[in-house]
Amino acid sequence: MMSRLLAADWLKIRGKGLWLLVLVGPLGVTALQALNFGLRFDYMKQRFAKDLWGGLLDNTVQFVPVALFLGGTLVCSLMSNIEHQTSAWKQLLALPVSRIAVFASKLLLCLLLLAASCLLLSGFVTALGLIFGFGASAIPVYDILRIGFLSYAAVMPFVALQLWLSLAFRNQALPVSIGVICAIVSPFTTTLSEWLPINWPYLAWSGPHRLYFAGAGLALGLLVLLPGAAHFARKDVS
Repeated sequence: MMSRLLAADWLKIRGKGLWLLVLVGPLGVTALQALNFGLRFDYMKQRFAKDLWGGLLDNTVQFVPVALFLGGTLVCSLMSNIEHQTSAWKQLLALPVSRIAVFASKLLLCLLLLAASCLLLSGFVTALGLIFGFGASAIPVYDILRIGFLSYAAVMPFVALQLWLSLAFRNQALPVSIGVICAIVSPFTTTLSEWLPINWPYLAWSGPHRLYFAGAGLALGLLVLLPGAAHFARKDVS
């Protein structure tokens, strides 16, 4: 049954711009670094002479949390809005499937789209480094994957909250506003307490306990999902 729900949700997002979001996020982050390095290449190459790949990744990661917050917001909101705009909730929930299964299907699709975006980011950053001549033999494969996927794990509480709010409210102003605010303020909160979940996507790359923050994101994400799924299961959705 879950596979059928996923297939149905997959068909619903075709032509809705979600695939464009999956591409635009990592492409935009990579384009910023192409400009950053391209406009002052000699200076950047001299500055990071000992570790060119590390310099590229350290500069890229500054924008990864912003992209994840915006991407998570838009993916959850646009996917939920398909059901809200077409008033399809009654028909969908009248089917012989549990509401928890419906919630889980939409969650899995959101996570798959964000994971695809993180994978594209790793690919684009690798291509950019090769274009700049950083050397294929020195590619830090683990770090390139880590730049997207550890931050992806750390942002799970935010994704869970966004999905909950997007499914609960027909008007998407609240979840979108929260997402935009988080994206805007996230670069300025890194000096605050590491206990703030908004800092975890960044600390999952640069913190002294990187895996701890990724794991904390997964754990808190699960804790947020439980009341979100329970609320969706009981809510009278029109």
